[in-house]
Amino acid sequence: MSYTGNAAGALNSYTEVAVHSGVGAASPHRLIQMLLQAALDKIATARGYMAQGIIDKKAQHIISAVAIIEGLRVSLDMEKGGEISENLFSLYDYMERRLTEANASNDVAILDEVINLIKPIKEAWDAIPQEVQDAHSKM
Repeated sequence: MSYTGNAAGALNSYTEVAVHSGVGAASPHRLIQMLLQAALDKIATARGYMAQGIIDKKAQHIISAVAIIEGLRVSLDMEKGGEISENLFSLYDYMERRLTEANASNDVAILDEVINLIKPIKEAWDAIPQEVQDAHSKM
């Protein structure tokens, strides 16, 4: 999974992470982990608001999640990432569309679907050994 160096720009979609988590000192790998977690958090929060019928806050959190995923999508390095980047690009696009549908239809099942799509990506990033992360950050 390869991302361009402008992944930090995607963090504009989720400024609370920047304020509370020391983004300035974070490696590109850590930034992607933070964005994936932020998307999961926003969707989970939206799910709670959806269940409570608090539509405006549900919409705000879904919109934030879409923006985070969009940031991840446009940060993919299509040249270096090859087929993996192409697949992630399509998957992120699908997630954005599904979240928009969930927002319009108040469908919790769609939110759960997107959570279940993000989790394995986040788990894969979390499983990358530190020495691999360090080697990649020196490139």
